[in-house]
Amino acid sequence: MISLQETLTDAGSPMTSPLDLARDRVLVLGFGYLVMGDAGVGIHILRQLEDEMPVQGVRLLGIGTGGACLPSEIESASDIVLIRAARNGEPAGTITFLQLGVFGELPRGLGVDDFGLKDLFSTLARMNPPPRFHQYAVAVEAMQPMSMELSPAVAAAVPEVVQTVYALATRLAAAA
Repeated sequence: MISLQETLTDAGSPMTSPLDLARDRVLVLGFGYLVMGDAGVGIHILRQLEDEMPVQGVRLLGIGTGGACLPSEIESASDIVLIRAARNGEPAGTITFLQLGVFGELPRGLGVDDFGLKDLFSTLARMNPPPRFHQYAVAVEAMQPMSMELSPAVAAAVPEVVQTVYALATRLAAAA
């Protein structure tokens, strides 16, 4: 079942039953800073995914700064789908998709402000075998401090990412 669980990474996270983790083989991670405008697009997309029809075997998790994802959250996942903002030089609202098989290099557009993502990639690099990794990045041009609103260009990309991620998660869960 798809459900959003926002994790407060600096203050601890809600307890999850090991049985729940074992059933959810597809982990959809929305990375973002909700109060930084376009930088929160990953969380905005997760909130819309929560409103979609539930999918057995898929779990949604919102992550932010610092210690983005504990190994216990990802160790049972066969697939991880990451949704995030990227300052990658593309026009705002441009959607890029990336699949990584090796976690030695960080994805393009991963900047100094993406501490939580660097922790995630470090964890994935140590897993044997690592989960399959799928990333959707929505290009942003600037962060808007103390704003929960998305710019028009980024907001326009959200429905397409929601639809595409939902279809991918459904297909991956059915194959797991």
